[in-house]
Amino acid sequence: MTKLGAVFRPQNPPELLSEVVRAADDSGLEELWLWEDCFLEGGISTVAAALARSERVRIGIGVLPVPLRNVAITAMELASLERMFPGRGIYGVGHGVQEWMGQVGARVASPLTLLREYLDALRGLLDGQRITAKGRYIQLDDVALDWPPAAAPPILAAATGPKTLRLVGESADGVILTNSTSAAGIRSAAEILHAARPESAAARPFPIVVYLLAATGPDAADRVAADLREQGRDHIPDIGVAGDARAIADTVIRWAEAGATSVILQPTGDEPNPAGFVRFVAEQVRPLVP
Repeated sequence: MTKLGAVFRPQNPPELLSEVVRAADDSGLEELWLWEDCFLEGGISTVAAALARSERVRIGIGVLPVPLRNVAITAMELASLERMFPGRGIYGVGHGVQEWMGQVGARVASPLTLLREYLDALRGLLDGQRITAKGRYIQLDDVALDWPPAAAPPILAAATGPKTLRLVGESADGVILTNSTSAAGIRSAAEILHAARPESAAARPFPIVVYLLAATGPDAADRVAADLREQGRDHIPDIGVAGDARAIADTVIRWAEAGATSVILQPTGDEPNPAGFVRFVAEQVRPLVP
């Protein structure tokens, strides 16, 4: 069954998060996703608050930019969350937007090398291993977590281009695709990812999480078009949907048929009722998606 979720966009003020989390929990939404976009809201703080204020909804972070975060700190944060809220977090990492990384002095010469080293170290630490690493970017000397999680959570990674997709297929436990990804793009990404997976992991599920820009209501089409223009994505066909629950569900089904295992509906930046959007996704769209 395709998982369906929604995004709490960091363009919303942080104090609105509690209301949206309650709406997600009460309405039966499967997944609520948060973003760590510069320079809006912190990923770990918002995930922790969302988990603490909910009982059942799973909370995803998509994604933590690895140039900003020492891998040992990330491992400590995720281990703490996983011990307090076992199985309810969904954790993603990624290159980060290179312009933003440059603004804070964290841009690296080889994002691919950093991501590979980071994934290997992070997964090892969360698995309870003692790690010594002397890579190009990751330097660890006999590091182990004192409080590792009872079971290491899957670590997903964001990817767009074929090189990163191959790396993610080889080294991560799942992928997060941006809202610039059409159904054809999902299909192409899935082929690269599955071809890159090691034989030892072929039998394990490999989540493919995709964001889909969506809006409903009388001005939905205009809001989707304006959001795509603002993000410089209005030249990419078939990456947003506006309409009623049936229209949105039909697009979700197409995304799932292309290979997405989770479709996360992303409201427009000017969504007037973020909590209402979450309820709409859970109560009206979800029943129409197999």
